[in-house]
Amino acid sequence: MSHVGAPRGRTCSRTLRSRTLRSVALLTTAVLALSACTSEEDGSEPSAAAAPDISAVKRDGVAQGGTMHWAVDTMPATLNAYQADADAATSRIAGAVLPALFTLDKSGRPQRNPDYLESAKIVEREPKQVVLYKLNQQAVWSNGREIGAPDFVAQWRALRGKDSAYWTARNAGYERIEKIERGANNLEVRVTFNKPYADWESLFSPLYPKDVTGTPNAFNDGARKGLKVTAGPFTVKKVDSKAKETTLARNPHWWGEPAKLDQLVMRTVPRGESAAALAARKVDIVEIDTTVVKRMALAEKDAESGGGRPLTHGPGTTITPGSALRSWALANGSDEEKAEEAQEARKRTVESIARYAREQKGLRGYEIRKSLEPAFTQLALNGESGPLADERVRRAVARAINRQELAETVLKPLGLPAKPPGSHLALMGQKAYADSSEALGKQDTVEAQALLADAGWTPEGFKKKDSGAKAGSKAQKKRTAEGEEGDEELTEEEAEAAAEAAAQAKRPDAKTEEAEKKRAEEQKRKYEEKAAAEEKKKGEKDDKGDKGDDKDARADVPSDEGLYIVGDNKPGQTAPRAESATHVLAPAYAARFQGAALLRQAEAMDDSDKKPGGVAGAYAPRGTAAPASPSPSASTVPSGPLGKDGKPLSLRFVLPSGAGAESLRAVGERISRMLDRIGVGTEISKVSDDEYFKDHVASGQYDLALYSWPASAFPATDGRPIYAKPVPASDGSLLVEQNYTRVGTDHIDQLFASAAAELNEGKSRDLVRQADARIWAAAGSIPLYQRPQLVAVKPTVVNAGAFGFQTPRYQDIGFREGGAAGPDAKKKK
Repeated sequence: MSHVGAPRGRTCSRTLRSRTLRSVALLTTAVLALSACTSEEDGSEPSAAAAPDISAVKRDGVAQGGTMHWAVDTMPATLNAYQADADAATSRIAGAVLPALFTLDKSGRPQRNPDYLESAKIVEREPKQVVLYKLNQQAVWSNGREIGAPDFVAQWRALRGKDSAYWTARNAGYERIEKIERGANNLEVRVTFNKPYADWESLFSPLYPKDVTGTPNAFNDGARKGLKVTAGPFTVKKVDSKAKETTLARNPHWWGEPAKLDQLVMRTVPRGESAAALAARKVDIVEIDTTVVKRMALAEKDAESGGGRPLTHGPGTTITPGSALRSWALANGSDEEKAEEAQEARKRTVESIARYAREQKGLRGYEIRKSLEPAFTQLALNGESGPLADERVRRAVARAINRQELAETVLKPLGLPAKPPGSHLALMGQKAYADSSEALGKQDTVEAQALLADAGWTPEGFKKKDSGAKAGSKAQKKRTAEGEEGDEELTEEEAEAAAEAAAQAKRPDAKTEEAEKKRAEEQKRKYEEKAAAEEKKKGEKDDKGDKGDDKDARADVPSDEGLYIVGDNKPGQTAPRAESATHVLAPAYAARFQGAALLRQAEAMDDSDKKPGGVAGAYAPRGTAAPASPSPSASTVPSGPLGKDGKPLSLRFVLPSGAGAESLRAVGERISRMLDRIGVGTEISKVSDDEYFKDHVASGQYDLALYSWPASAFPATDGRPIYAKPVPASDGSLLVEQNYTRVGTDHIDQLFASAAAELNEGKSRDLVRQADARIWAAAGSIPLYQRPQLVAVKPTVVNAGAFGFQTPRYQDIGFREGGAAGPDAKKKK
């Protein structure tokens, strides 16, 4: 699940409640001796894996005019990208209507934007760093005023963090500025820093007019629902909260190459509704997940086959003969309340099947453009407390994870390169990238077990130590006889029985539980005896050359009381007995009998459909081992769960439960199986998407979690708050900034500080790589795979799609010459 959405470089408020995250402005737009000091060429060449897929054409191949509908997840709460509730939609709109002094190329490297800057460079290093900006002399705001030093000054004062009247979410970099002055003329701006700042190119993008940043009131409220003054290829024409659309129109005052589109409409489409929006032709471009990708592929396949056959996928295919019969029996049964519920459920099912079929037809005719998103999904290990507070345990968990397998699980089916990231601070293709994962070490089950054993987690540790006498010792017990107390020695057997009785007394319903246990053991013993007898009998027949048949053997199989279920269904389970109804077509007893018979028949039909191999409902004799996932050799598997001082090693693994998080949950389940191999138990807890990040990850209510961070062109600035060492607050709480793993070191902080202050680009990159190696060694965050970027578009859309790192060039986006101009556009005369 990606949790990205704030402007670049934002430093979140230092509270546990803050949801402020690192920027996506540019996302759309001995072992440690290695210290990642590899050659500069390691990340210097662009990675083919990160190449944008946007159907790029030259401007003369783009039709003039038209309206494009671009889906966004939510209606932006504000158009001020520097406020706490800014999101990805805010950043996208800002990119189209406001100055960005530097943008990113396809390799995630900052480049000067010639639409606004003629030049920008460091002109002085001593005694203080001075950057001189020379502005494009044609650059003006939509009200006709020149873009100049007053706009820079106003934004600096708003974001530097000295005036609390400004409701700003970040000040990274701006607090290092000492003063801003007009240069030799109105087109020059001199920025003097009070301490060196390597990431100065990250500042003033986007740049707001002084009309927005000049006063606290204007900053706080003036740009939330609209932007009257802009300076991009588009302007904000209308913000329609009712229709949940923001309409951008071509800027008539734009001095650069004019926008090809007449209008660009940002239409709100929640992630779970993207398929329906595509099918209804409501959008031209929308980001999708793997579920929708599969549906679109099936839609094209059905079209190729003629489309006249019933669908072999969708909600209708989950109905088995047994479930259909059960539904009919309940809907026509004597229990009126249950019959009404069943009828409503059948009606909803029919509507769902029909809706799915209509949508499948509408999903035809789109293209899927794909790349790797400039973000990576990580396994976060909460090191604040519990077993993971021990670095050895964290490293063991990390060494148990097969990152290559996980990357292939997510990316290979999509035809995307599946190489796990080797860095927390840069991705392949960026200059700062270097694989520093050797600071942690490769996947190694044996080494992981050794680390756990060194930390005191062993199979023997799972057994709780007796607080009193152990087996074989003499114990004393007190008895009361006629009001007098006396001591009496216990035999070994009595001591063991007393200990067991005490343990049983602490359990709820201990007698029932013990009885069930004994009954299960007896059933298991009987079954094993029968199985052994049958095996012996079979062997005798084989010796005599008799083939015979297995009729008698089948008759001798014990009842379902001696079975366990691999899955959710229970053997012999039937519907509760229906209550007598007043209005029936048959006598109540007969109706109940018929209903029960139908339901038993439905159960039998369902059971006959089950396949061996551990699917829900498959059953096997009690004592038979459940199907296991592929595992390493027996020598590497612990003999049981690990524990320490009688406590099991079990970690709470929190995952989102939403429909769009299937892939994330699948990854989580694979990780859980990998940890089982080293004796680490996991308790998977699925929570709602709304609660997942705020109430669990950000607040530290988890042991393991999966979420994503965007990559940055400025890792020294943007990486620091994510991996900074948490510090205690005056009230005893922990100030974590954005470090939700709560794992950090002073050395990592020092390396970030040094990298941010190093003006030599090569040296700064080496310091970033050293910081990354230390982050790997601390084992609080384990990068698993670069996220796939999947975008569905109409085939006529050009210069848009899966951008990867590349900043969109909005004035070049449009429809192919001769193509349609959007779903709602009228034909041009």
